[in-house]
Amino acid sequence: MNLSVKHLRAFLALARLSNFTRAAEACHLSQSAFSALIQGLEEDAGARFFDRSTRRVELTAEGRLFEQSAARLLADFELAYTELRDHVDLRKGRVAVAALPSLAAGTLPKVLAGFHARFPGIEIQLFDGLSDTCIALVQSARVDFALASAGSPVAGLQTELLCSDTFHVVCHTSHPLAQADTVLPADLVPYPFIHLARSTSIRQHLEQALHPLRLAGMMEVEHLATAAALVAQGLGISVIPALALFQFQLPDIVVRPLDLPGLVRNIYIIRPEGRTPSVAARELLEMVRASFDA
Repeated sequence: MNLSVKHLRAFLALARLSNFTRAAEACHLSQSAFSALIQGLEEDAGARFFDRSTRRVELTAEGRLFEQSAARLLADFELAYTELRDHVDLRKGRVAVAALPSLAAGTLPKVLAGFHARFPGIEIQLFDGLSDTCIALVQSARVDFALASAGSPVAGLQTELLCSDTFHVVCHTSHPLAQADTVLPADLVPYPFIHLARSTSIRQHLEQALHPLRLAGMMEVEHLATAAALVAQGLGISVIPALALFQFQLPDIVVRPLDLPGLVRNIYIIRPEGRTPSVAARELLEMVRASFDA
């Protein structure tokens, strides 16, 4: 059966108005086109839905049987279409993003605030985690995209370079390196060093760029805020990417450039390959790109 929304609307209009002329007008159709719809519906169903007379049109037993189902089908379609339009017009929906902690606490909140102000009906989910966690969330379809550092290509995922993050030395204001205009890698060696965990992209990039140089590890911590507090107390120095320096804006900490050209952390937009993002995800992606292009 080639049942369409037009058939349902025509059938219900005629059932309600009991008159071909008025029902055709209600459906904005010519009477001949309207009659053809009703005739086609009955022929496809193999049943007569209306008894016609010169004065009145009435539902048959089969017509009354079909009336409730037709009304339910049309209501379900209109609801589904309304919800689709709400998503397309960004009145409803959901967008989920995973991001490195340095982005989730730094640049991204301002972008999300702007997105929410423009599209208050869209639910936003944010997952902050290390690169491997972010990539796994994309692979499991729990997020629409991730902002992370990808060490190597991952099957089924596409990467787009978002920005390149440079690194800086952070130390206490009383530290000898606080007076340097630029710090060389060898300058780091004599001093106690506050490491981030080996699972972090910051640690991995630093060790790769410094090899075979070895630093005098003082402590190893998981979180940037902890590293900042330790540096502020003069317990050691550290090397931090520019996107994470907001955590180190403390009165007792100074930031100095590190002269190590090979030490750059690339941040990528990572999303499923070959999958069209939702309208909401596409809009948020554009806002993320614009925030880094500015």
